Formats: sequence, structure tokens, C-alpha cells
Amino acid sequence: MQRFKIIHRTYYNYSNSVNLGPHSLLLRPRENHELRIENFVLNITPKAKILWHRDVEDNSVAIANFTQSTQQLLIDSELIIQQYNESPLDFLVSSYAINYPFKYEDDDNLILGAYRILPDEQTRKLLNNWIFNIYKINEEIQTYTLLQRLTTHIYKSFTYKIREESGVQSANETLSLGTGSCRDFAYLFMEVVKCLGLATRFVSGYLYAPLMSEQVGSTHAWAEVYVPGAGWIGFDPTIGNIVGKDHIAVAVSRLPNNISPISGSFSGVAISTLDVGVWVTLC
Repeated sequence: MQRFKIIHRTYYNYSNSVNLGPHSLLLRPRENHELRIENFVLNITPKAKILWHRDVEDNSVAIANFTQSTQQLLIDSELIIQQYNESPLDFLVSSYAINYPFKYEDDDNLILGAYRILPDEQTRKLLNNWIFNIYKINEEIQTYTLLQRLTTHIYKSFTYKIREESGVQSANETLSLGTGSCRDFAYLFMEVVKCLGLATRFVSGYLYAPLMSEQVGSTHAWAEVYVPGAGWIGFDPTIGNIVGKDHIAVAVSRLPNNISPISGSFSGVAISTLDVGVWVTLC
């Protein structure tokens, strides 16, 4: 078991006083048999009333409601977690899904349909041609081996680039540019996996990078694929490997734009600026 301390500070500064609308916060990690939250503290200035709920993906969501005007919004999340996912390859795949291709069982497919929606025809053709360089039809291959091969190929074929812009590049853009951020690589991986007929979803969270743990970091993104018997298995094309003990998942979604850590609005005549700092350290 490893213990991590995670600090996530967000500052919004406004040129004039504004009224804040409700803000949706996805900052609390997803607890399960692999991850436990030991301590979680959320401080918000100006004072806000917090209402918690679980969304349709079972993410823990805080809604912050404000009553006073302000020129600055501070959202400070500090938590300590216990991470037990130290053997990410310790799983058993159902016999019918060990080798690719396979078909999901009917009961599972009813639930997984939303995670298998294919990209548009133009993108599908582009990705199918790209897949041909990695996997040939009728090739004998295990499902996990194919997914890991895809993860490694994206890692080796594209150049990582920090992007300050919001949103996610389309798969076409990432293929054309040859560059992208972690969220762009995760989305490309997802679109390819859907072309292979498998269910996949986007994950937002944190990554412990030992060489950068004392520096200001950022949130991280990767993807999960539903593998029968093993469940939702994470793959991170930004580092070219399966998700393991250094990944801390906060939120999942079938669409990458649905799980920003903080989203909200303000009213008033003002220009806003944003500063974010993230620190993930062992404790």
C-alpha cells in the first residue's frame, strides 16, 4: 500500500466584482477496493454551501453555491489516499475474451452500448487504416496484448505537448498534428478502441511522477477498456503503459468533455484569469 498526499489549488481572479453561479467540482477520487480516502478537506473562498451527489457514472460531485460577490474565487482541495493497486496485471480475463476478437455477452452489451458508439464515418475510415499498421485482421493475438500494443504505439508515435486550451482534440487532429496532451492521447486511444468494437471510457485524475513531485503539476487523463472478467482496465498512452499504483482516478465518463475538475459561471462585466497548481507526493 502507498499513501499519497494530493493538493489541488485553483484561483480565479476577476478584474471587477462578479456574482458566481453554481460551480460543479470533481475533486474527490473514486473510492473502491484499490483506493481509499484517508482524509479529504475542501476549502472555498468566498464561503459556499456545498451539496454532494453521485452522477450517472457514480462520480462524486460537489455543487458549490455562492451568495456574495467577489473578485477572487479560491478552491483548495487537500487529501490523503491509500493506494492498493500495486499489481495492475493481477487479473483474470473471461475465457471467451482472452483472445481478440470477441463479443460481449448480451447482458453486458446492454450496459456497454453507450461506451461503444463509433466515431463518424470519415474518422472511422481514417482510424481503420491507422489500425492496420498495428493489427492485421485474422492475426492471432490476446486482447490485453492488443490493447497494450496500441497504448505503446501511441506513446512512441506522437509527441507530448502541454496545451493550455480547453477541450480535447479530435482523433483526426491528433493524427494530423502528431502532437497532443494526455487528454488528446486518451481520446485517440478511445476512438481506436471503439473501432475495434470494445467499450471504453475517459478518466480524469492525478499521476504521481517522482521526478516532478515537488514541482507544480496538473491533472492527468487516460482511458479504460471493459475487459470481461477483469473489469474496467486502465491504459495510459501518454506513458505507454497500463494504469497502476501511480494513477489516482477522480472521475470517468464516456465523453471527455463531461468531467472537468471545476466548471461554473459568473455574471458581471469582468475579465477572468485562472491559475492552477497540483502537487502529488508520497507521504
